[in-house]
Amino acid sequence: MTTQVLLDTNTYLRLAKRIRPAVGREFGQVPYVLVILKAVEDEVYRNARLRFLNPWFDEPEFVQERLAKQTRLNAAEKQDLKLVQEVLLGTVQLDVAKYTTGRSPPGATDCWLLAYGQVKGAIVVTDDLGMHTLAADAGLKVWHGFELLAKLRTAKIVDNDLVRQIYDALERNNDMTDTWREAKHREFSRIFGNKD
Repeated sequence: MTTQVLLDTNTYLRLAKRIRPAVGREFGQVPYVLVILKAVEDEVYRNARLRFLNPWFDEPEFVQERLAKQTRLNAAEKQDLKLVQEVLLGTVQLDVAKYTTGRSPPGATDCWLLAYGQVKGAIVVTDDLGMHTLAADAGLKVWHGFELLAKLRTAKIVDNDLVRQIYDALERNNDMTDTWREAKHREFSRIFGNKD
């Protein structure tokens, strides 16, 4: 059985331009398949800054890929997701400071993605540390974006040159998170060497 790997908004924006195709891509021995929800697209369209920083998002090849491979939910699944989302949002509200790590705590879209992970048995990929804390508290499986990239490299979906290109783009776009920075010399030491 294939395990879904659900990309959150920032992970999609960090990787989808360079890893082609991104959505619907199968990899690994498990096997895994990369998926995206309409909520991610909606979040980009609601955020003028994300649209400005990622003008490629509306290019036809990316739009067509998302439409063709976007995960669709039936009414019962949506209802289940809504219930789990409400529980997760309630958990955040009980201790907002715990889930706030340098930015806002997990919101409705974040909790919707984590709820999908719960209901569908998917792994959510996010670099949002608040989402990682919430997922740990709820017993949900999450990966950082660099973990996904390392797994794609192991599966030979990406090579060392592409890993370098992704890191260069993150630095150029001032989008390098602490976790990506730390992983550069740990997860990708064969590419970048060990940190002195």
